[in-house]
Amino acid sequence: MHMHKYEKIWLVFGIGVLFAFLVIVGVSAFAEGQQPPSCLTTIDPEKVDQTPPFDKPGLVKTGDNEYQLNIVVHAFAFTPNQIEIPKGAKVTINVTTKDVIHGFQVPGTNINMMVEPGYINTLTHTFNKPGEYTILCNEYCGAGHHMMTGRIKVVEK
Repeated sequence: MHMHKYEKIWLVFGIGVLFAFLVIVGVSAFAEGQQPPSCLTTIDPEKVDQTPPFDKPGLVKTGDNEYQLNIVVHAFAFTPNQIEIPKGAKVTINVTTKDVIHGFQVPGTNINMMVEPGYINTLTHTFNKPGEYTILCNEYCGAGHHMMTGRIKVVEK
């Protein structure tokens, strides 16, 4: 089979662009710490309120300027929905839900998770910029979805 010179050029160009795209997406995902969700950490959605650490949701100090934030997402609310974090703190966020699929997003950061019943999502983030951040549910979860918000306030130590 004979291919014209221009067909070969476009074929090589197309494959090169595809390869470059895959490399850029792969490197940027790795550099930003993006990773696929894990099914290793599960929880019984009917017993979320009795299972540590979600039996006492909130911010817990785990080390020098390191914290663990445990959040339960449920029908149109985040528990807790008002959180105060010191500036520069490294926070490991653990999120689960007891009812339906929800989203957990903090605009202005790389925090964005899909929260499913029976699974615990974990993400670590350092809050370097003081201010107020809104927590949003970005997965439609029912009639009160539009009112489902929370606040993270990053304060100077």
